[in-house]
Amino acid sequence: EVQLVESGGGLAEAGGSLRLSCTASGLTNDDYAIGWYRQVPGKEREGVSFITTSDSSTYYADSVKGRFTISSDKAKNTVFLQMNSLKPEDSAVYRCALDLAISDYDLDWFSTYGMRFWGDGTQVTVSS
Repeated sequence: EVQLVESGGGLAEAGGSLRLSCTASGLTNDDYAIGWYRQVPGKEREGVSFITTSDSSTYYADSVKGRFTISSDKAKNTVFLQMNSLKPEDSAVYRCALDLAISDYDLDWFSTYGMRFWGDGTQVTVSS
């Protein structure tokens, strides 16, 4: 079974930076989509950013474009989300997710419908 372990959340001031990491284990395939969603209580889940390991295609939500950068270390099955110029509205639980069905769906689809495997989440809080 695929397992995802996140790290790197915490508290930052507005304008500051945080870096999230997510390491996947139990994989039987080298090609997958992996990335981050975030959710605030009472609001819909938002797909933040994703990357495919096959061709490094990326997706960014409009709300984070130009501020967040996703990258991956395929050899370590790890994905990173560098979050710069943080805003209070970036505060949320960030959950790492992964899906193997990259030949069936594109990253836009995953942003709406979610992925198969999920981490437990890490809290990001940005103070004003």
